[in-house]
Amino acid sequence: MDLIIANTFLAQNDPDAALAFYRDTLGFEVRNDVGYAGMRWITVGPPGQPGTSIVLHPPAADPGVTDEERRVIAEMMAKGTYGMIVLATEDLDDAFERLQASSAEIVQEPTEQPYGVRDFAVRDAAGNMVRIQELR
Repeated sequence: MDLIIANTFLAQNDPDAALAFYRDTLGFEVRNDVGYAGMRWITVGPPGQPGTSIVLHPPAADPGVTDEERRVIAEMMAKGTYGMIVLATEDLDDAFERLQASSAEIVQEPTEQPYGVRDFAVRDAAGNMVRIQELR
């Protein structure tokens, strides 16, 4: 079986702030921006990697989600414990400097982790944890 990761989904509760982070701060391309019933799904991805995308979606948009589940999702997003993604770069220090100069919330500065990677962490506008690790 030959599988690739085509799309991953991260919740966003402010489409314009999500665009500012993923497009303007990280430099991702906008591949799709779809509105429906007052909500927006925005697909972004790294330039030069057309087969890999992140869909920034409204939390709990699924009609099967209960009000209690929506409440829990909102609480988890507010604490930054709902979503996470790990990105990688060859120049970690440059990436950190660019994000530090932006309005991104720095969670952890570049650190040599005990599990063998050097990385840092920021939160996007919705509170999702974004870890960026150094390619070795």
